[in-house]
Amino acid sequence: MPDPLPPGSTTYFAPAKVNLGLSVRAPRADGYHDLHTLMVPLATGDDLSVAPASTLTLEVRGADLPTDSRNLVYRAARAYLDAAGTDQGAQLILHKRLPVASGLGGGSSDAATTLMALARMYPAGLDLHALARPLGADVPFFLLGRAAVAEGTGEILTPLPVPRTPLVLVNPGVEVSARDAYHWLDAEETFTVPLDIDTVLATLADGRPVPYLNALQGPVAARHAAIQEALGALADAGLRSPLMSGSGSTCFALAGSEDHAHDCAQAIAARFPQWWVQATSTL
Repeated sequence: MPDPLPPGSTTYFAPAKVNLGLSVRAPRADGYHDLHTLMVPLATGDDLSVAPASTLTLEVRGADLPTDSRNLVYRAARAYLDAAGTDQGAQLILHKRLPVASGLGGGSSDAATTLMALARMYPAGLDLHALARPLGADVPFFLLGRAAVAEGTGEILTPLPVPRTPLVLVNPGVEVSARDAYHWLDAEETFTVPLDIDTVLATLADGRPVPYLNALQGPVAARHAAIQEALGALADAGLRSPLMSGSGSTCFALAGSEDHAHDCAQAIAARFPQWWVQATSTL
């Protein structure tokens, strides 16, 4: 049986995301890159249990992660409580179900969920987006709760409808830091043009191959053969338009139906039992 939760706990879902294409331009004068990406939340993710308390504590279940200010959940909670001017705390339990450093935005989603959960527990009328931005480029996206085109360094978000799409996620067990991925891209200077969002959306809906790209995929796959193996496994299973998500190492491909996604996920998991494989869909 799972470990019990503290009295008064409320559990919130923290969705993963995939990038349905990621274009990266050359570095700007400030060292950052201009991005153009379609980010979509998924029906799989982590859970966060929150209970009122006199002090702030964090427990992580399902992964060996720090529980102090090195953890984005703790930092998000501390930022909210300090900004709210409350002397109250919170007992947080992160149920980690997503792979770590996997390109699925798990840490950013957990942080955004923490901000929203504490805003419900201790309402203070704060601007959560202002609190989210210093925590990470993807954290404001998860406050939206819907698909969006992200531009600039990821801070310019334009929500738009994306057809519900079944897909399969595959993580071959490689951790890739975003810092490394962008460093490798800069070294190779394989920068890309903006995405054709209209065509991406049209092909998502009608079943044709999706003309998206991920500027980071080439540099990362060149250094981690498991990425190319994961992309090949998705294609071999009969799934459409395989792509690496974000800075990796999770890859995904599109399915014709939820049953198709589950069948393909089972086949890949049987072939590669050491991989993390998940059938899911966009939200």
